[in-house]
Amino acid sequence: MTKYVLNSGGLSNNPKRTKEFFDELIKDLGNKPKILLCLFAKPREEWDEKFKEYKDGVISSLPEGVEPEYDWAFPETFEDQLEWCDVVYLWGGDDHLIQFWLKQFDIPKIWESKVVGTNSASTNALMKHFWTCDWRKSFDGLGIISAKAITHYDSQFGSDDTRGSIDWQSAKKELKEYGDKTLPIYALEEGDFVVIEQ
Repeated sequence: MTKYVLNSGGLSNNPKRTKEFFDELIKDLGNKPKILLCLFAKPREEWDEKFKEYKDGVISSLPEGVEPEYDWAFPETFEDQLEWCDVVYLWGGDDHLIQFWLKQFDIPKIWESKVVGTNSASTNALMKHFWTCDWRKSFDGLGIISAKAITHYDSQFGSDDTRGSIDWQSAKKELKEYGDKTLPIYALEEGDFVVIEQ
């Protein structure tokens, strides 16, 4: 069984929930969990800089006494790295880029029995359908999770956008009518997460 810990994003806006999220990621894995940090939702030219920044952010959010081992995911070694790790944490970024990379692999099979943490765009990618703040419309995800999601819900995300602030109620209504209308919607506020085991 795989444990999915699906986060809205905006972790820096909610430090208490950030710690709770990382506690959930490493729950029952001891003091030396093996964490694979995956930046597939970011352009490759950002990976070097972001890896250190994100690794430091994870370290500062973990409980005292937990000293994980880390690795940095690369497409050509991703399957082998997944065999090594206890947790794979997929960062947010570009909705289309994360799906491009994940479609190269036999997911969810390759991370069976792992903990899979997601954030914003990577949460969207795993859903059947999602509404994205970046494009302000609904799209199909990879369908790993039979649900719909809106990340950064009811936040200030995009308030500086030339299109104006997001009308979150309209977004949720649009997503409700998109695709499979029987699916539940996770409207996750920043820092919020949901745990699904399947």
